[in-house]
Order: sequence, then structure tokens, then C-alpha cells
Amino acid sequence: MKNFLIFLIVLYVALPSTLMALEAGKWSFEKADEYCYIGSLATETDLPSDKKRGNFYVLVYKNIGNPETVVQIEAGYNYKVPSDIIVNIDKGDYQFYTTEDLPTAAWTEEDSKVIFAMKKGLELKVTGESSRGTVTNDIYTLNGFTAAYNKLNEEC
Repeated sequence: MKNFLIFLIVLYVALPSTLMALEAGKWSFEKADEYCYIGSLATETDLPSDKKRGNFYVLVYKNIGNPETVVQIEAGYNYKVPSDIIVNIDKGDYQFYTTEDLPTAAWTEEDSKVIFAMKKGLELKVTGESSRGTVTNDIYTLNGFTAAYNKLNEEC
């Protein structure tokens, strides 16, 4: 678990420089020395434009040579801790959680189930609540996810 948290912190620090590669509605692949990831920006959000928010996206990543793949949701704000973040893929709901150590991100204990649903699905919707009580709904397309995921597994 300690190595996993160190990996998350490294990824969190290194990601802003490569975040420019992510696009709304497209799944992008990135490879670094120790890890790879695929990610996408949301195609829609219901957050009013007058509200401030950082970058928000979905990532699927893994260490090179490690078969474990992790799904991460980045909110662009601090989630309410504790709270359930609901990820809806087509008609199925999946629970994600956040931590006080990194309240802008959310993970699940069911990565393989979520990835399977993402490969079969058309749309992913993230519903989360900020530390200030604002509920957001962000929508991501899953078009191109399977091809990007296959590349992630081939390259890493």
C-alpha cells in the first residue's frame, strides 16, 4: 500500500506537465519511464461556468511491467471526505472513494469490473460532492477507450 501511495503522489506531481495531451472526447495514451496511463477529459459538466474548478479527468494507469491497472477520477476540486463518488457506466453504478491525503482524486476497489464496463460502455458519468457541498455531474465518452486500453496493456 505504501508503494501504491508513493506511486500516486509521483503521478500526481508529474501529471500536470503531461496533462496537455488529454482531450475532451478522446482517450490519449502516455508513457513515462516507470508508468503508463490513458486518460480523457469530460465532454460535459453541469457545474455552472461561474464556479472555479481545476482540471478534471479520468485516468487508467499502471506501472510498467505490473499487471495491476488502476482507475482514477480527478475532480478538479476537493471531494467531501468521506463521501461516495458514483461512477455510472451506461446503466451500472460503481462506488469510488476519496481520502483526506488526496481529496481531489477518487478510486475504487473494483478496478477490473469498472474497466470491463468501460470497454463495453458508451458513456461514463461521475457524480461527486465537493467539500463545499456542490454536486457535480461530469460526462465522458467511452468511444476509443478499448483501443487505448489495449495499447496500455501492450506498451506497459
